[in-house]
Amino acid sequence: MIEQSTATSTLTVEFCGEEYVCDPSQPFTVGRDADLSVDSNLFLHRRLLEFVNESGLWWVSNIGQTLSVSLSTGDGTYQAMIGPGARVPLVFPHMLIMFSAGSFTYELVLSVTEAAYAPGRVEPEEPLDGTETIGGVQLTPSQRLLLVALCEPMLKAGAMSIGELPSSAAVAARLGWPITTFNRKLDAVCDKLDRSGVPGLRGGVGKLARNRKTRLVEYAILSRLVTAEDLAVLDAL
Repeated sequence: MIEQSTATSTLTVEFCGEEYVCDPSQPFTVGRDADLSVDSNLFLHRRLLEFVNESGLWWVSNIGQTLSVSLSTGDGTYQAMIGPGARVPLVFPHMLIMFSAGSFTYELVLSVTEAAYAPGRVEPEEPLDGTETIGGVQLTPSQRLLLVALCEPMLKAGAMSIGELPSSAAVAARLGWPITTFNRKLDAVCDKLDRSGVPGLRGGVGKLARNRKTRLVEYAILSRLVTAEDLAVLDAL
């Protein structure tokens, strides 16, 4: 059960290095034409997100019609997907929101005072066989390389908080792989994460989701599976 604080809670939304302090007495919207207008991208809803304060607790709602939104503590402790019409409480002091529209992905940083919970930290185990253990899933070096290459634009964007998702052909060329090899490894990574409980990577029984690449990038960035430091593995190519 979430304990609501009687103290006034403050929500700050950061985007592209600018901070917006939300007024608890009225909704704060994010979209193409909103209180926070992130981009003129026509694939982006005029209003996608709405933040409201109810009884001292902040909530985020997806008020769009087609786009899904990913929410995370940024360390893998908590992550949720918010579909159109859904809402979730912001119970951690620091959270990340990521959403994609067209070929672009956007990231917001949320800071909440008087938050209900503080996430703990679990130290990862050191792999013994040359693989990387991510969220309990063993990734081979080539699978990890694929993940870093997919996330490269967002990792390089840094404080800009906007990145353009690369095409499959561009990533395959970046890695020096045939497109068939790229697709096979992408399917394998998505299948592993899906079996470990990561939502949004499967479109139905026996089928991987059509937008699995977008969801994979969102999950990897939000959970900090890959960071800007990992870009060094691409420099060696």
